Amino acid sequence: MSDAQQDRFALVLRPDGVFKVIDWPKDGHLPILYREIGCTAVDVVDLSRTLSMWLDDEGLINGSDANCAATILYALHHAPHQTYHGTVVLTGGTDRHGDTLGLTKDKVAELLEFHLTFSGARIPSQRTK
Repeated sequence: MSDAQQDRFALVLRPDGVFKVIDWPKDGHLPILYREIGCTAVDVVDLSRTLSMWLDDEGLINGSDANCAATILYALHHAPHQTYHGTVVLTGGTDRHGDTLGLTKDKVAELLEFHLTFSGARIPSQRTK
């Protein structure tokens, strides 16, 4: 299996700081985005050529909580102009055909380090019993 086939992940960031890494298939993305974000209409914000942020198209107006990590991540790439709300899914950019790519393991690690540093998310301590 090539590196391109192995590096198909997406990172889900909830407003409460909870996160998870999911597999990102080659196609069939919309059902995954709807399920993970909890919506019926998505929008995408391209943070860079290699990083896209998917979010609820109505998150700002439907009462979803502000997602501080998503807002800060946007501000690291562009001049901020709004607060992002609700759960977001981070993926890679697009290929030459316009298909959404997954994240590499290294990019997931970089994004998780950012998230844990700036979002206030806590890693649970090890349980001894």
